[in-house]
Amino acid sequence: MNADTRRLTLALMFGAVCHGSFAIGVGLMMYHLFFGLSHSWGAVPWPFAAFANLVLLLQFPVIHSLLLTGKGREVLALLGPDKRLSTTLFAMIAAIQLALLFAFWTPSGIILWQATGVAFWVMCALYAASWGFLMLAIMQSGFQLQSGMLGWFAMARGRDPKFPDMPTHGLYRIIRQPIYAGFAMTLWTMPTYAPDQLVLAVVWTGYCVIGPLHKEKRFTNIYGDRFRNFQKRVPYWLPFPRKSQDDKA
Repeated sequence: MNADTRRLTLALMFGAVCHGSFAIGVGLMMYHLFFGLSHSWGAVPWPFAAFANLVLLLQFPVIHSLLLTGKGREVLALLGPDKRLSTTLFAMIAAIQLALLFAFWTPSGIILWQATGVAFWVMCALYAASWGFLMLAIMQSGFQLQSGMLGWFAMARGRDPKFPDMPTHGLYRIIRQPIYAGFAMTLWTMPTYAPDQLVLAVVWTGYCVIGPLHKEKRFTNIYGDRFRNFQKRVPYWLPFPRKSQDDKA
């Protein structure tokens, strides 16, 4: 096997594992959130299940945040056979983290509220809309980057990854962090509410509010005044209208 064939084979293998993991992780999240985490498959006996669930709950935001740092990106570059696979490995690891949490969470067995009748269909519509919002935000921010395709596809072509420009269109005209906002929306719109889901929703919504601050600092370093002007024009997380300079005078 020559070098080009080996490179292409490795790129396709990493791409397949990445996108397979992505499909499994997101699929498990959609399914188990719909039932308020009451149908998850974890079987750790209580009260030890509380600790196991806490570890599963925190591993995603902690590792996700660490891998977004400069040191974290250096680690990603060392994990694969080619540094161009960094973004692919990042997406793969995030997907595996989601799969672990939603597959192995040990349910409390308590249901606080179950929508019925018209309320059930309203909540289903809201849940679907939340996922639609999240997927649209991912597409508009650069689907290849967010899905992990950017790295393996660049390696397959024998080129360096070409990162997308700072997103300012679509949902990014309304808020600066629609991916995090959409992610949080999926945590609150299911037709089944349980203590499990509420704990997850509170902790991860907090992360969705605080986590993007690191991303904004990185964007400020990359784009400078262009991003600072974007910050002045567009709200951070909620679409509250900004006052113009004339209004402030």
